Amino acid sequence: MGHLITVATCNLNQWALDFEGNTKRIIESIIKAKEAGASLRVGPELEVCGYGCLDHLLEQDLYLHCWQCLETILKNKDCYDILLDIGMPVLHRNNRFNCRLICYNGKILLIRPKLYLAGDGNYREQRFFTPWLRPRHCEEYYLPRMIQALQGAIKVTIGDAVISTPDTTIGCETCEELFLPDPPHNHMSLNGVEVITNSSGSHFTLRKLSLRMQLVMEATRKNGGVYIYANQQGCDGDRLYYDGCAMIICNGKLLAQASQFSLTDVEVVTATVDLEEIRAYRFAPSRGLQAVQAPAYKRIETLYALSSEESDRNLKVFPSLEIEPRYHSAEEEIAMCTGAYLWDYLRRCGVAGYLVPLSGGIDSCATAVIVFSMCRMVIKACKAGNEQVMADVKRLAKYSDGKIPDTPEELCNQIFHTVYMGYSSRRQGMSKQSSKETRQRARDLAAAIGAYHCNLDIDEVYEAQRNLIVNTLHFEPKFKVEGGSVSENLTLQNIQARSRMVTAYEFAQILPTTRGRPGGGSLLVLGSANVGTIARLQICDLRRLITWAEVNFNLPCLHDFLTAVPTAELEPITETYVQSDEVDMGMTYDELTVFGRLRKFDKLGPYGMFQRLAHEWGANRPRAKDDTTPVYTPRQVAEKVKRFFHYYAINRHKLTTLTPALHCNDYSPDDNRFGQYTIRSYYLRPFLYPPFYQSLAFKCIDRELEKMEGNGQDVD
Repeated sequence: MGHLITVATCNLNQWALDFEGNTKRIIESIIKAKEAGASLRVGPELEVCGYGCLDHLLEQDLYLHCWQCLETILKNKDCYDILLDIGMPVLHRNNRFNCRLICYNGKILLIRPKLYLAGDGNYREQRFFTPWLRPRHCEEYYLPRMIQALQGAIKVTIGDAVISTPDTTIGCETCEELFLPDPPHNHMSLNGVEVITNSSGSHFTLRKLSLRMQLVMEATRKNGGVYIYANQQGCDGDRLYYDGCAMIICNGKLLAQASQFSLTDVEVVTATVDLEEIRAYRFAPSRGLQAVQAPAYKRIETLYALSSEESDRNLKVFPSLEIEPRYHSAEEEIAMCTGAYLWDYLRRCGVAGYLVPLSGGIDSCATAVIVFSMCRMVIKACKAGNEQVMADVKRLAKYSDGKIPDTPEELCNQIFHTVYMGYSSRRQGMSKQSSKETRQRARDLAAAIGAYHCNLDIDEVYEAQRNLIVNTLHFEPKFKVEGGSVSENLTLQNIQARSRMVTAYEFAQILPTTRGRPGGGSLLVLGSANVGTIARLQICDLRRLITWAEVNFNLPCLHDFLTAVPTAELEPITETYVQSDEVDMGMTYDELTVFGRLRKFDKLGPYGMFQRLAHEWGANRPRAKDDTTPVYTPRQVAEKVKRFFHYYAINRHKLTTLTPALHCNDYSPDDNRFGQYTIRSYYLRPFLYPPFYQSLAFKCIDRELEKMEGNGQDVD
């Protein structure tokens, strides 16, 4: 028997409930693996139905369709002569399990349920599935009739078992199990398993790849063996982007790594491993002492061998060499993740393109740059010969002659629209809100990226809404710079903000028609809400993206956005006053992020947050030379903490109904959309709060503040 084996793993761009499309992509990945000489193919978690099916995973129809798709795969002779690790949900004893199905030549060898389920952050697997929770326990599963005919039997083993071939042993691990303190791969490795597969539905979060890579490397560095990691890639219909990066690692060395962000629907990578190297790696006597005491796994026997003597004699087949891990910078991650997500969303949702209201500020600028990044990725994929991307471009860009755009700017002009909604004049003697600087910045950015730009004024819309108050209530509201009250000032600002929103959707509906685009349709409005984050990205991350794109996308006009003062331009501009977001909030965007992260991740209430920040922002804290952390007195900290929680409480209801959004970071002030419905989640929060200024927490802050000030803590 030989000792060289070639194994394959893949990134698949699956789509929730696209059963036939998902099946087609699975079969394509199997064929590609076979063409590369692989004897084992591993696919992503729940690849048959798509990972993001959510409550559809509670429907009986879904389980029927999954078995129908598996039947299609098992009947396909192109999928023979290779061991298959396929992910799909299975209903057993009236419980739903997230499973791996190990198959060979039209038959199921083992159904391996997921032992431990992800139930934090954006994951809610315990809502849909039951964890197996019985390591090494096996039962018999009665197959559906359609599979019984192929199997030649009515039942198959289900449970935590391993596959024994004439030349090696294979075990399965699924996504979350890798991250546990005591992961299954430890026990399987001690029991002689040499090949471990991990099928994952792991979503993208900034700087997460290095952690994932380290865990797999450490697993094989400690235990030895080959670890084959597969992942979904793309937007499958929910808020998450799955970032692929399938990999093969042996004895702590990376042998193969797929792309992290790609517009390719099916990507397969392979590596050739010498089994004798694994056995030599596991020589340590102390390891042997643990191995002989390790509990045994049930072994499912198969006569199929992963290696062959022919491959050993073939001097063209040799073990894969170690490669260096490929990591993108944070700026590249943002640009590529968001660009790839937007492309998947656009090609699958049926709209004619995107529209962004450009304000001339950094938030809407970042959103526009992200769309331009998408266009750059699409054109690059077209020039690389990606047939699926080219077909989508022809359909979306509506080129009658089948021509593909030559540049990102040309594609951008077809599918991306921007609107500047300003004010050209005001009532007699009054100042306008919109500055010529913001108007020009919006115009310059649209021209630089090739967007179809509309420069318009909404004075008449604003005046019509304002006059409703004047004519109905016989009251003339004024801005605060005109001597008006807080209520009047907010009313006039909200008229403008809401008018801009309505106008954006109005133009999104009619622009494709006015441009004569075949098929009409509408545009999807992309938001850039000024709440501290876009796609959960903090302002500091967006600034880094803009700084990076200025050089790498050759967009010199972005420099002006970086130096501009953040402003909503909802109040009149005078010689002595320009509205500032950070002044209005009473805190900087960086401080807003600190408050939010302490509330969500550190689980601090008002009093606990005050205590923490009174020390961290105090003058006596040791600091490095480049430390830019602000220095505040305890009273200043108390005022900021109280202000944060007061406005968090009174605005919480606004986060209960929200549009779809991409998850890119673990922190967001937006609890309702990200992680709201997780089991046992610390994100679950009410939206109707009692006033914080009358709360016991604020009284505790005041008492503590009195003590601090009594000790002279206000003195720098």
